[in-house]
Amino acid sequence: MSEPHLTEFPDSRPATAPPDAAHCASSVTMATLKRPASPSFENDDQPKRKRVREHADETAMVERDAAVCSKSKLAGELAFELQCGCCSELVYNPVVVLPCQHFFCGSCCVLWIRNGGTNCPACRGISTAVNPFRALQTVVDTLLRSAPELARTERERQQADDVYRPGLSLRIPSPKEPSPEPNLNANLDLAQPCPHCIAGNIHGWRCPQPIPDPVADPEHAWHLDEGAPPGHGNCGHCENLLAIEAPVTSKCDLCQVLFCGINIRERCRALPLDSQHPQGLSSVGDLIESPDVYDCFDNNQYEVEIMFDYLRTLNKKPRQIYCDIISYVHTQPRGLQPLIESDVFSDINGNGADGVPQGPYNRICRVCAAEVLLWGLKEWWIRERQVHKDKLDAAVLTRPDCPGGNGCQRQKELTHARDFNHIIAPLPLPETQVSQANIGAIPIATLGSNDSVPLIPSSSIDAVENMITATPPQHQQRPSALSFLLNGPELDDTGVFGRAIARRMRSPSPDLRDAIDALSP
Repeated sequence: MSEPHLTEFPDSRPATAPPDAAHCASSVTMATLKRPASPSFENDDQPKRKRVREHADETAMVERDAAVCSKSKLAGELAFELQCGCCSELVYNPVVVLPCQHFFCGSCCVLWIRNGGTNCPACRGISTAVNPFRALQTVVDTLLRSAPELARTERERQQADDVYRPGLSLRIPSPKEPSPEPNLNANLDLAQPCPHCIAGNIHGWRCPQPIPDPVADPEHAWHLDEGAPPGHGNCGHCENLLAIEAPVTSKCDLCQVLFCGINIRERCRALPLDSQHPQGLSSVGDLIESPDVYDCFDNNQYEVEIMFDYLRTLNKKPRQIYCDIISYVHTQPRGLQPLIESDVFSDINGNGADGVPQGPYNRICRVCAAEVLLWGLKEWWIRERQVHKDKLDAAVLTRPDCPGGNGCQRQKELTHARDFNHIIAPLPLPETQVSQANIGAIPIATLGSNDSVPLIPSSSIDAVENMITATPPQHQQRPSALSFLLNGPELDDTGVFGRAIARRMRSPSPDLRDAIDALSP
């Protein structure tokens, strides 16, 4: 049975004997000693490593976001602690109020003082000094380097710098003594005692003619219908009664108005000319809002805007302009006399003295200072343009002068004002007019046609008109005067004299027509 089976399934390989037991045992031993495969080749562990790496990245991102949030939170908390007590923004150019040690922006503190603040804006405590807070400024600078988005805008910083100069120490004025309780039952028709009428007053001086107290002495009370009490007047600012002879009383030498010097010390006083502040004109913005400024320039808005740009560029204040005008007036022979003769100060405060004030003019009030500023503003601008040409745009300086001069009627038109210059310095007095004034004893009519007389250039019609005397000479000498003018060779060639005669004939003055009528037979 076994042989056929072998024949049916032949095998090409030679028959071998089965392995013995020793050989099998050695094979099993070698198999157990094999090194296992590296874990890096196992596919099941690859997603696990990726998840670990992603988890590490997420952890780092969370930690980084937490650090940023912590830094931003710290900057916000620090900025909150460094807020100004007035504007509630990050303090800018900080100052510290002593002795309470509250800090504010320097500009906020200045505005607080200007608006009448008399103590610390935070605690209302009495202040002895206000100094720059340099230590706090260092902290603010460090904070802004870390969080620049907390910085003030450029416009805000510029406005603050215009109000307060960094490093400047300030002083908050002490609060005034409380006013006495008002007497609601007082008769308004009776004069109340002035601050100097009360015996033992805080001012150290008493009126020689005190006003009787209408409550304590009603029989001798002074009725206001009779005017001011003897030795008293009304303050030009607060309108309260004052003692004329009191040491603190001052008078404006221009409008002759008295000021008490007590109620509002900065305003109820007439100061020296170069120490006063013009009323209502403390900044360029006040000049822009004042219609009187445009009236000074004959409503030439284009020229006014050029001046405003110049003032903003150089940061010039109206008070600086006023001081420049006063300095220039001091160099002039007549000083303020032309302005005084115009009667602009006669009713400036409603209670000034009658008549033209007589010098010397040493003290001035705020209202008169504003009038002086407006009076000399245009001439100041003419001088300023001549001195500081480098501060102006070349297009402004290269415009031709208007033929109509400063009094041109078209300078209100924007196009005409832009094309022509109307800020023209006044011409000096012609030499011919000066020489005629000096030789008044030798009338022009007595000179012959061949006499040597300085002639005015034929290019000036107005100059030729000035040679025609306004008052006819006596003894029928007008033909000779006219003959001299007609014999001028330069006038015949150009026809200037003919145009001058035509203009004079249209004028209401009959002087020239009388001279021509005298030539007729």
